[in-house]
Amino acid sequence: TAAIMLAGHADRSGSTTYNVGLSERRNESVQGYLTARGIPQARISSEAFGESMPRVPTADGVRELQNRRVEITYGPGSGN
Repeated sequence: TAAIMLAGHADRSGSTTYNVGLSERRNESVQGYLTARGIPQARISSEAFGESMPRVPTADGVRELQNRRVEITYGPGSGN
């Protein structure tokens, strides 16, 4: 059975600790959306990266919309 992996990210405008929590909340939001549409929660895993893996590198404190995201990976082996 294919699995879904959610990878939550944040920009560098908040503290490191806050951004990890924000990434977790982003993952929870996407997971809620998917489960409400019939995807079993047991097939979804997630990891919160906070500001550690930016799509667009910035200085600390800089707001960058492209870094505020949840990446979804789907397929066999996702989330392992």
